[in-house]
Amino acid sequence: MDARFLPALERIDRAAWNALVPDANPFLRHELLAALETSGSLRRELGWTAHHATLWRDGQLVAAAPCYLKANSHGEFVFDHGWAEAYARSGLDYYPKLLVAVPYSPVSGPRLLAHDAADRAALVDMLRAEAVRLSLSSVHVNFAAPADLAALDAEGHWLSRFDYQFHWPNRGYATFDDFLTALTSKRRKEIRRERAAFAASHWSFEWRRGNELDADDLVFVYACYVRTFEDKGNYPALTRALFESLARDLPDVVRVLVASERGERVAMAYCLEAGGALYGRYWGALRYVPGLHFECCYYRGIEHCIAQRLVRFEPGAQGEHKLARGFLPVATHSRHHVRDPALAAAIARALERETRWFEQYHRSLEAHSPYAERG
Repeated sequence: MDARFLPALERIDRAAWNALVPDANPFLRHELLAALETSGSLRRELGWTAHHATLWRDGQLVAAAPCYLKANSHGEFVFDHGWAEAYARSGLDYYPKLLVAVPYSPVSGPRLLAHDAADRAALVDMLRAEAVRLSLSSVHVNFAAPADLAALDAEGHWLSRFDYQFHWPNRGYATFDDFLTALTSKRRKEIRRERAAFAASHWSFEWRRGNELDADDLVFVYACYVRTFEDKGNYPALTRALFESLARDLPDVVRVLVASERGERVAMAYCLEAGGALYGRYWGALRYVPGLHFECCYYRGIEHCIAQRLVRFEPGAQGEHKLARGFLPVATHSRHHVRDPALAAAIARALERETRWFEQYHRSLEAHSPYAERG
């Protein structure tokens, strides 16, 4: 067995990497992860340094994990800024840390890519050993799949953390009205009221696949993405080259909804679709239109899932407002290995309090289910 950490995904054969991905989750595809690096969307000055874990047997790749040395906690969606502050108060360096994740993507899925439990366990050992070798503060595995969690929990040196997202479950609806019928009367009326303005003939909405996006379309998509990030005071880390690469290399996965008013393109919702699921990623608008965000990012996505018989819609992280629109809370999980014993113990106590709070929070969400029959 040969264990190596590699500084670029392009050093790994695409087919060999993709053969390790156990499901249709598009976020672990070599095409997407490599494009993040080659497009300039992951850069050292933004806190990202690729450091991918790989295991080889007789020259063949048998296990791998997308890993990054992080100089900050941006783009992770599992918030540990308080942990970094605790390290600073103790006179210790929290950064760099080792992160196993898909950058900028709060989507659960496989992180320890291996065909059997033994190789997955070897990856876990490899991650901890690398933290010691490089004197890193910690190792983090974010939005992990059940097989990953089992391997990490069996090893016994990992703190457990969870959070909630809001996903839409397709319960075999034939039409959007079928879905509305399942909701309480109050929620049904609110959604119809929100959608009324966009039923007018001067509004049009069109779904396009990656191979249906021309150069002008991609310029529009990127302009919408940048505009929305800048309006919120955030830095648009993704480059136009990334959107171009994904449209070219994952044409059957990329889905873009374009919203136009009187023939003028106004907004877009950028999604990925695979394995019976729709994943909402980015929203952008060139000008503000009340309610257009909900129409593009939620209701049109639900309609698309119904029409294409997709089983679920994951619109992204956070957002309690999604509950009123038919999205239900789903737990997401991460694991954390903190090397300093005293700080690990303090973080563990904080996580116990956080867990109790999330349990109360979930009970509160269940009490406000939008469905006429709770589920």
